[in-house]
Amino acid sequence: MSGTFTGAGVGPGDPELMTLKAVRAIRECSVIAVPVSDGELSEPFFEKAEGKGGHTQYLERCVAYRIARGAVPEAEKKDRIFLPMPMIKEKERLKEIHDRDADAVAELLEEGKDVVFLTLGDPTVYSTCMYVHKRLKKKGYRTELIPGIPSFCAAAARMDISLVENRQELHVLPASYQIEEGLELPGTKVLMKAGRKMAEVKRLLLEKGLEAEMVENCGMEGERICLSAEEIPEKAGYYSLLIVKEKKREERA
Repeated sequence: MSGTFTGAGVGPGDPELMTLKAVRAIRECSVIAVPVSDGELSEPFFEKAEGKGGHTQYLERCVAYRIARGAVPEAEKKDRIFLPMPMIKEKERLKEIHDRDADAVAELLEEGKDVVFLTLGDPTVYSTCMYVHKRLKKKGYRTELIPGIPSFCAAAARMDISLVENRQELHVLPASYQIEEGLELPGTKVLMKAGRKMAEVKRLLLEKGLEAEMVENCGMEGERICLSAEEIPEKAGYYSLLIVKEKKREERA
């Protein structure tokens, strides 16, 4: 019988926010899939837990792996497969890379090994995990998704505010694309992965008189919180998230 591919959300950063189900899946799996986004890795690479093949440096670079290890120390004793997940926009090249990733994981599943793909936040929200998941599911392999606490829920909790109340709408926007129209939507806007566009985002927020709060590296080392649009820096890290409201709150209810 073939193994199961599981996309496991490890939450936003704090290992204590991982679900019991994700912890159990990591403890019981045969292989951990580690996404590699820096562009150095060109082909999927399988490595035994005790291996010293020169790829272990990717473990320290993978934020999701470091979070998982904080809750499940046994993760270090698992075999792993490193999967190239470059942050590029060339569709054809990405398709080829994701096809190779899925084929490499399929080989492990055929051996009866259960593979857990670690992903930040929740696997259903802007997750690279789904590129492999969809391909394997189409091939007929057993797949599963384990939800994790999304970054925007963790950020709102960290700032001690609500996301939406009563009839308010919630809109989740990728800030690396054009967001000017999105900022006109009613209700609360969540701007994810805003780091590279922060200067432009800040300019738009100030021009439109919108209320915004930002968390950088929520629950991780180097966490930074800004409680107003004026405080938001023009440069911030990749894991920066903004919660934007329509009007200034005079007080926290």
